[in-house]
Amino acid sequence: MYLLRVMAFPLSLLYAAAVYLRNFLYDIKLFRSKSFVTPTICIGNLSVGGSGKTPMAEYLVEMLKDSHELAVLSRGYRRKSKGFVLADAQSTVAELGDESYQLHKKFSEVTVAVDADRRRGIATLEKRVRPDIILLDDAFQHRRVKAGLSILLTPFGKLYVDDWYLPTGNLRDAKKEARRADLIIVTKCPHEIDGRERESITNKLNPQLHQKVLFSGLAYDEKVRSNNRSCDLAILKGMSMALVTGIANPQPLVEHLKESGLEFVHLKYADHHYFSKNDLKKFKKFEVVLTTEKDFSRLEGKLDNVLYLPVRHRFLNNDAAILQQRVVHFLKHCSRF
Repeated sequence: MYLLRVMAFPLSLLYAAAVYLRNFLYDIKLFRSKSFVTPTICIGNLSVGGSGKTPMAEYLVEMLKDSHELAVLSRGYRRKSKGFVLADAQSTVAELGDESYQLHKKFSEVTVAVDADRRRGIATLEKRVRPDIILLDDAFQHRRVKAGLSILLTPFGKLYVDDWYLPTGNLRDAKKEARRADLIIVTKCPHEIDGRERESITNKLNPQLHQKVLFSGLAYDEKVRSNNRSCDLAILKGMSMALVTGIANPQPLVEHLKESGLEFVHLKYADHHYFSKNDLKKFKKFEVVLTTEKDFSRLEGKLDNVLYLPVRHRFLNNDAAILQQRVVHFLKHCSRF
């Protein structure tokens, strides 16, 4: 894989040129970004996958759902449907995509919709639902919409400043576009990160005066779950177990399970992988299949022995309060509130 990425370097230069030209046309306003009356909060990244966007979306939903009429709009990556789809009680993972389906299932009181055309999606939500706030999931690079508040995520192990363009690296947008963010959150930090390292990373990211750099890690639940049961993670010790992952970066989960003293066979698939009959046949050979919550949405109802381990963002120091202050300040100064 590494050799293929090195060989693809000329293609990455062409990709970088296309990204530069597109952003330049937006910067000189030949291409127009559209703002909307409804306050919009954007979560995104500059790289493909693995930065923790879904747990961050869930964090913000938890923060806002009790005080506002909230809607979440996503592209619905790898869904089997087309156009605008509004989630309801009959919605499936194939219609919404795994990440949107997970949000809909977990927060049934919150409006969840998918549309690859974010402008159309927002306009449709404003017409049909009229939410107080629209949370745009994975939309930082979609410059056709100008979000009111932009949150940029970058993983601790691979900061965007250390990355390169696709297909040699993982960047899908230019590093300098980070200047459009209001908050930069370094995700998947180790628990023991100290003040000196935080300062070093902040200096490396070189934020602008209006930007704050925050730090968060992943906090795994002590219990594993399925639709109708839950049990302590420790109960799985000594069982014949497969860890099944179809996410961009499963390494933090792998390390957590090993630190918890579990032994398992790791069956790793591409991000958003739809599991085949042969995959399911392989899984049934194990006493238990442990997976992520996102992958569980594509496995539920197909296996009797599958469990998932919930995960959430855990902000370091006082950073959770800073995030909340920024969001509250943004909403306070919106004309609708």
